[in-house]
This record gives sequence, structure tokens and C-alpha cells, in this order.
Amino acid sequence: MLKDKVVVVTGAGSGIGRAAAMMFAGDGAKVALIDRNEDAARAVSEEIGQAGGESLPLGCDVSKEAEVEKTIDAVIQEWGRIDGAFNNAGIELHSKSVPDLTADEWRKVIDVNLTGIFLCMKFEIAAMRGTGGGAIVNTASAGAIATQPNMAEYASSKAGILGLTRAGAAEFGETKVRVNAVLPGLILTPMTEDRLFSDPNFAAAVDPLLRRHSIGRFGKPADVAEAVRWLLSDHAGFINGVSLPVDGGFTAG
Repeated sequence: MLKDKVVVVTGAGSGIGRAAAMMFAGDGAKVALIDRNEDAARAVSEEIGQAGGESLPLGCDVSKEAEVEKTIDAVIQEWGRIDGAFNNAGIELHSKSVPDLTADEWRKVIDVNLTGIFLCMKFEIAAMRGTGGGAIVNTASAGAIATQPNMAEYASSKAGILGLTRAGAAEFGETKVRVNAVLPGLILTPMTEDRLFSDPNFAAAVDPLLRRHSIGRFGKPADVAEAVRWLLSDHAGFINGVSLPVDGGFTAG
């Protein structure tokens, strides 16, 4: 589906990003592996190389404009273009109610989850417009439209991504740059598993959360990666400005 395309994946060192990067490389894409933890990105790059794929690991804090610009420039220097981007890097919530949430905690989540995607889009779109277009997929969350208690900063950051995605689609579709979003439900990654099964604030929520996923299970990183793979491909060439739940029915209930 993505053979010979140049695809950027942020948050590529683990979880959904890693699964997506491995899948895209397996398709024959050249994959830029962007992660704040450069060692994790390099480890994924080694796996891709062992499987015969091509990748470029790059360390980057997506909340810092200069780092994002430098990273996108490095991809262009390596391969000459960007055909697709999966803006997936993000951080989790603090599990606090609004009165207990500090302004610094609020800003940290907004800076990474929302401003980080804006910065990635800013430089990705500029690159794509110069080479004939491309496709972008942003990771939002089912929590953007079906929120739970104690997640104000997280839900707000993810809801903002939906607006940013629609704005990008409306503004850049005529230049052949498509922008869509995925809304994962609860996906079992190392980060979410640790919080869900060890954080006492979440322990009591496991069964109710599972019931909300009417398909009868929590998600796997590959579930999201498959949806993103399609949205980035030419098969989804008429899809623009969509926010696609990949949530096992969470937002349907």
C-alpha cells in the first residue's frame, strides 16, 4: 500500500508509532522514525533493517519548533521529499480534576499533544506542497469526543487536534495535501498498560472501560496502524478532513 513512499512517523520508538513504522516499512516505504528518545528510534530502525527495510532514526521533541524544522529538513536531505506523515507523538494525562491540575501540567500536555502536531504539520505541509502533495494523519483520541473524569487537559488537547485536522484539510486540499485523524480507543501499549493496571486511579475503571469497547477487547497498536496505513495510501485519495474512530465501539455507546 505504501511501497516506495517516504513516510514520517512521530512517536515511532514504541507503541502505536512503532507498530505503524514497522508496518509501513514492511510495505516498502522509507520511514523516518522520529522520537524524543533517539535510542528507542534507533532500536526500531535496527529491527526494520534486519527485516530488509529502510529507515532513518531521528531524535526530536515535537513541542520545540527549531527541532521539528531541523528534523523535517533532515528527511528531505535524505530522501528528497515527504509523501506521508503520521503525527502520533503524545503524552498521557495527569489523572487530576480541574481544580487540582496546575497550569504547568496543562501547558505540558497541550504543548506536546496539540502544539507538537501543529509544528509537524507546519513543516510537513510546506515540504509536501513543494513536491506535488501528500497525506497526513494525526493521532487524536476517542477521549476527544467521549471524555471521562480527570482528563481535562488530555481531552482538550485531543479535541484541538480534530479542529486542526479539519482546518488543514480545508486549507490544503487543493494543493493535493490531505489531512485526516484517527481516534484510538484504549490501546494496550506499554504506557497505557502500566497506567491502567498499576495506577489506583484507573484500576477501578478497567471493567467499565472494557464494557464501553463493545467489540469486547481493548485495542492493539496494529489496529490503529492498519487504519493509518490506509488513510496514508492512494486508496484513500478521496478522504480528507475525516476523524476516524478506531475504538472498538467506544464512541458508539
